[in-house]
Amino acid sequence: MFFLLQQNSIMSTIWMFVLIFIIFYFFMIRPQIKKQKNEKKFQEDLKIGNHIVTNSGIHGKIIDITGYFFILETITGKIKLEKDTISKELTQLRYNNNNKKS
Repeated sequence: MFFLLQQNSIMSTIWMFVLIFIIFYFFMIRPQIKKQKNEKKFQEDLKIGNHIVTNSGIHGKIIDITGYFFILETITGKIKLEKDTISKELTQLRYNNNNKKS
């Protein structure tokens, strides 16, 4: 009798850990993987002429892309940065703002 109770307790503990892992996967791991895929696709879709903002807040226009780097033209000059430093693209935002002024 004691052996059956002990075995049942072990099985319920195992099921509890499995359930915790499943919850952890769907609320923590899966969204992070999806976010990384979206960031990688965003960086691959960048092209010359796009207006972007870096993580540090530098605004500029991409004038050249070489491997893992891009050359950004800012008001003060040109800067060479890694692709990972891009925060967001502003090309569409600026294009829409120019149409509203007309």
